[in-house]
Amino acid sequence: MPSGIILLDKPKGLSSNGALQRVRKAYRAASAGHVGTLDPMATGMLPLCLDEATKVIAEIESGAKCYEFTVQLGTRTDTGDAEGRMVEEQPIPPLDAARIESALVGFRGTLKQVPPMYSALKREGRPLYELARQGIEVERAARTIEIRRLELVEFADNSLRLVCECAKGTYIRVLGEDISRALGTCGHLTQLRRTWVEPFREWAMLSLDAVVDGAENRSGLLPADAALKHLPYVGIGPEQAVALRHGQAVQSATPAPAGSRVRVYEASGVFMGLAEVKPDGWLQPRRLMTPNAT
Repeated sequence: MPSGIILLDKPKGLSSNGALQRVRKAYRAASAGHVGTLDPMATGMLPLCLDEATKVIAEIESGAKCYEFTVQLGTRTDTGDAEGRMVEEQPIPPLDAARIESALVGFRGTLKQVPPMYSALKREGRPLYELARQGIEVERAARTIEIRRLELVEFADNSLRLVCECAKGTYIRVLGEDISRALGTCGHLTQLRRTWVEPFREWAMLSLDAVVDGAENRSGLLPADAALKHLPYVGIGPEQAVALRHGQAVQSATPAPAGSRVRVYEASGVFMGLAEVKPDGWLQPRRLMTPNAT
């Protein structure tokens, strides 16, 4: 099984699922999943997890992400980006770096954001984007998001080029619209690129062509535990490994804080999966890799 993680530089014009299926087919993977969704217009880091590595998707999804994006002021579209139909036009007030910075201050930190209709969120089993395409709009509850960094890179030709580091669940299209309103006008995204996903800030991305061409020799495949280096390491012996694989809690000589999640390895160095440290110090298996699959 070609288990592992691929850091794809998703090209513009292709859906996240479309990119995933091309890679899954090239690697002949039985199962696959992507971490977070990038719109067809967006480019950048899209971690793809194949076979056993799909078990660590939740760990990657919980991490921060960084985006570079451009907002064109004065016009709004129904999708919030350049792929949509223009539905509003407003004049643009006089702006300078100081006024823009004053508006950006209000979007840093923890705040509420209403998800867009053009999203994969579901209502009664149907994605919201399906309803939106039929002209149906439903009420969406605001969600708590966290913007850790938001900076102006350039202001030219009535467009803002910005960089944003945020926690999961942030819709950059909505952020762009909200910033435009704070500046006294409307706006939509014309460019969006995800530059990194934790914990892969410094890792290189691969183009779709490079990934597909390298599928035969697995050249672009990272091990599943590459996404887990932020978790404590715990090693166990052969007998404990057998018990853990049977779903039993085991003791470990490696100390770790109670309640924490840890990455567990056999004495041979083989990555076994994730476990949770119980109050008594024992390890309770949570997400284990299938033996010989990684």
